[in-house]
Amino acid sequence: MSTLLTQLTWSNHLKILSGCKSMEERIFYMNMCIKERYSARELERQINSGYYERYMLSVNQPTPVLTQAGETTGNIFMDTYVLEFLNAREPISELDLKRSIINNLKDFILEIGRDFTFVGEEYRIQVGNHDYYIDLLFYHRGLMCLVAFELKIGEFQPEYVGKMNFYLEALDREIKKENENPSVGVILCASKDDEVVEFALSRSLSPTMVSEYKLKLIDKELLQKKLKEYIETIE
Repeated sequence: MSTLLTQLTWSNHLKILSGCKSMEERIFYMNMCIKERYSARELERQINSGYYERYMLSVNQPTPVLTQAGETTGNIFMDTYVLEFLNAREPISELDLKRSIINNLKDFILEIGRDFTFVGEEYRIQVGNHDYYIDLLFYHRGLMCLVAFELKIGEFQPEYVGKMNFYLEALDREIKKENENPSVGVILCASKDDEVVEFALSRSLSPTMVSEYKLKLIDKELLQKKLKEYIETIE
């Protein structure tokens, strides 16, 4: 604890003391400040967006590959991403969503984690005589792998998994370097039915994550309630 205290700025200490209720939450944000190098403004945004609660609710990943990756590197893919910084209103098209993310790339990387490095949008991969385009492609320094993001404005559909598996296979065969790990996919949807997601991923061995995005800040009290209920179910 004493080591953590000396590595944070006084402004960040004040934000954590005033914005966090439990010691576990305070220690979490202390570690995140050191790992992600948050400024006071960035830390305040993460606290207000319920990043701690969303992180804890995302710990139980749906696929063994991603679970093992998180345990090994300390990185995790979130179940819900908050994109309030886009200042977008629903309904929004997939093209406008993608453009808004590109225009606010710094804030998007703050939300998904600073280990991500942007590679490209509409990233072209060629299979046979056909061209295919991945919405957003990143490289993750901690996991040492490519990460493909596919954006969907509606509810998750099972067929999205097959398309993502195709993209990941193409990336691994044509783009991935020998020293890199297998590529990871994130299907980012406006909503999802967890049971449908479980069925869709149950026989998939590829490292694919299905996440929701929210265009407005989530009620933090609601997140705290969900986290409390989750903890009670596993105790």
